[in-house]
Amino acid sequence: MAHIILTTFGSLGDIHPYLALGLGLQERGHRVALATHGFYRDKIEAEGIEFFPVRPDGDPNDREMIALAMDVKNGPEHVLRNIVLPVLRESYEDLLAASQGADLLVGHPLTFAVPLAAAVLGIPWASSLLSPIGFFSAYDPPVLTPLPWLAHLRVLGPWVNRQVMDFGRRTVLPWTEPVRRLRQELGLPPGENPLFEGQHSPSLVLALFSSLLAQRQPDWPPQTVAAGHLFYDRHEGAGELPAEVEAFLAAGEAPLVFTLGSAAVINPGTFFAESAAAAQKLGRRAVLVGAEPQEGLPASILAVPYVAYSRLFPRAAAIVHQGGIGTVGQALAAGRPMLVVPFSHDQPDNAARLVRLGVARTLGRHRYRAAPAAAALRRLLADPRYAERAAEAGEHVRRETGLATACEAIERLLGAPRRIVD
Repeated sequence: MAHIILTTFGSLGDIHPYLALGLGLQERGHRVALATHGFYRDKIEAEGIEFFPVRPDGDPNDREMIALAMDVKNGPEHVLRNIVLPVLRESYEDLLAASQGADLLVGHPLTFAVPLAAAVLGIPWASSLLSPIGFFSAYDPPVLTPLPWLAHLRVLGPWVNRQVMDFGRRTVLPWTEPVRRLRQELGLPPGENPLFEGQHSPSLVLALFSSLLAQRQPDWPPQTVAAGHLFYDRHEGAGELPAEVEAFLAAGEAPLVFTLGSAAVINPGTFFAESAAAAQKLGRRAVLVGAEPQEGLPASILAVPYVAYSRLFPRAAAIVHQGGIGTVGQALAAGRPMLVVPFSHDQPDNAARLVRLGVARTLGRHRYRAAPAAAALRRLLADPRYAERAAEAGEHVRRETGLATACEAIERLLGAPRRIVD
């Protein structure tokens, strides 16, 4: 039995995969703790997983914070420079205390304290990526939120795209000064750029997304294990569909499902109102997941605060969502076609990958109004190739063994001779 600390930052989309991993490792006999925002203590402890609070604190339901964090252009910079890195020292202190006696740390792309704590404690660490963008591959270049037009250069090949990635490294390097400063104070070498090569563990990199979204590339770290999505879909004890939802689904044709995941939904703007209007234009039934109660909705439209995606998505005619990787994984597994309305961070890149896969169309966040949404959905539903490719994708994702593969990779690492890494 090993003592493993998992740590992550973010919304439920960043928490759920590590809850799944923690439960899987516990079932294999390991002692597991999850270290993250104090806000999630009750949820994590309710699953029987040991919990440690790690700063930054904050309420993920804070609408003003979410609006800044999900800004199309500046959201990633805001999260790093104004939320995560200003409290890096506190994060490190919290994680160091939580990791006493641990055999392994497993980190998330925003947990910059993980390699520092691992080096000081003399234990190995594994890194993980929930979406392909984090590899910043010149062979499979991502859509970068601040400069989406650079995606047009992907056809020019890896040499040109390598220059784009190098430009990105230089641009964001000043953001990560707190990491270099703390490393120096701890007597550690400067390390590589913590947003690029420096985010990857020298021992194990877990790619926790479907191979449909990205295949292994020549510039991925050789220690990468491509596992697949880790699914966890419980909230406040709910797993089955509420009776109200079940009755609605049984009363007519498969509905359109509109949702914004766990972060963008905190500040949805007019998304749900425009979605309801789009469904009415199409004469389609719809479920609005995460919508606040709305007056005057017709009987053909149901608004609910939460529904387990794994139960609802397979019964949808199509799914309209923001492109967050957790929602993407569930929608792929459901085998239903999608309209993606990306907000920020990895979402535009995820959307582009789904479009290339042939399972989705996309509509820009600022263009999302009832008329263009209805037009995009009409084209999506009228072309049977989207449904066919989505069904094929669903079969592929359901065959993937993300949890077992990730657990086995961690156990192989633990079985290797222990060595100090920095």
